Amino acid sequence: MTTLDRAALTAMLADGVGAMGLPINSDQIDKMISYLALLSKWNTVYNLTAVRDPREMVKQHLLDSLSAAHAFSDAKNVLDVGAGGGLPGMILAIIFPGVRISMIDTVSKKTAFLTQAKTELGLANVTVHTGRVEALQVAQKFDVITSRAFSELNNFVNWSGHLLADGGQFIAMKGVAPNEEIERLPPGWKVDAVEELSVPGLNAERHLVYIKKISD
Repeated sequence: MTTLDRAALTAMLADGVGAMGLPINSDQIDKMISYLALLSKWNTVYNLTAVRDPREMVKQHLLDSLSAAHAFSDAKNVLDVGAGGGLPGMILAIIFPGVRISMIDTVSKKTAFLTQAKTELGLANVTVHTGRVEALQVAQKFDVITSRAFSELNNFVNWSGHLLADGGQFIAMKGVAPNEEIERLPPGWKVDAVEELSVPGLNAERHLVYIKKISD
């Protein structure tokens, strides 16, 4: 990524952040662009994302993840399931340095990238796991478990429900409102809310689905 590209992408990201009214500083914007440069570099070898154009990456990856940021403002310990190239996990780690962010993926080349990005960006609040989420065991359960275009909601809940702390919630990032998936949720779980999102410069449907355990 050339200096010229970086300046243009930084301006584009800053405009999007401004349009969403997010309290994100210039250092965090710069760190997100550094993350994007790493993702773009590794993508040439490891195929981490189908999006190749860095300008489209700003819209489809950075701003898309940031559009959901408000939902995590009270979180303390977050798990990103099927983290892939680190979306939204890496973005959340950059803008919420006081929140613990764990990411898990079954593909070792993706978690190798996440580990490298964590090191290069100096993200002390990030933990990376390689393996299947249903086999993951942790000392402290998560108050928020999230995913972005990971799997059907029933799989998401069934596979990672054992990792959710009492009173915690799932926050699934989806495109079109997944009404049929919601109907197939396993017993004992309910959708608390479905929120429509708006991503600057992106003409596509985006929704957050909040899922909680039904109280006994």
